[in-house]
Amino acid sequence: MKSDDAKKNLPHHAGHRDRLRERFLKSGLGGLQDYELLELVLFSAIPRRDVKPLAKQLLSEFGGISGVLNAHVAELRKVKGMSENAAVLFKAVQGLTQKMLLSDIGKKPVLSTWQKLIDYCYVAMAHEKREHFRVLFLNRKNQLIADEVQQVGTVDHTPVYPREIVKRALDLGATALILVHNHPSGDPSPSDSDISMTEEIIRAAAALDILVHDHLIISQSGHVSFKSLGILNFTA
Repeated sequence: MKSDDAKKNLPHHAGHRDRLRERFLKSGLGGLQDYELLELVLFSAIPRRDVKPLAKQLLSEFGGISGVLNAHVAELRKVKGMSENAAVLFKAVQGLTQKMLLSDIGKKPVLSTWQKLIDYCYVAMAHEKREHFRVLFLNRKNQLIADEVQQVGTVDHTPVYPREIVKRALDLGATALILVHNHPSGDPSPSDSDISMTEEIIRAAAALDILVHDHLIISQSGHVSFKSLGILNFTA
């Protein structure tokens, strides 16, 4: 009798965590809704509370899992019920995802792992609220030597210095570059200034026999490749 009474007094979400973990172990990602995947992460940071409403609120606030993971800690903390531990845990998951994608590129020629490169750049840059200009430095085998953010600008402009990029390439012994920057507006279409800036970098690099393979613009709605658009073939 006491056992039955105890069960009646349990919160409605009692046992939910175990059941959700079992479903995940049995069916993997395909067996869970997005909010349930967020719940799995929140379980570790918020031990004694029904986190389903919080998971759904996070998806609503940030537009999806990608938006949640790429949100800054301060933004996550503004959502009612989010602890600092939970916010840090989400950022750790985002960081691990970014590291995993970069390691997948590994020592293989970057041009042969192009989609993985796009995936990495999307995770690293698509949700940034300011423009970031990064350069991937490659060796003669087109293997990645370094991945560096060269400049951080405003919502619609990043100052870029071609001589500094080329100097850094020489310091690293790089023979090829892939340029990447994001458009926080969501529209990845290149502007006139994007095109002219790319031309300047290509000319500065070509003078020292450094090749620019491509310039990618990343946004939340997709990406654009200068090479694919046919606007990369400037005369040095």
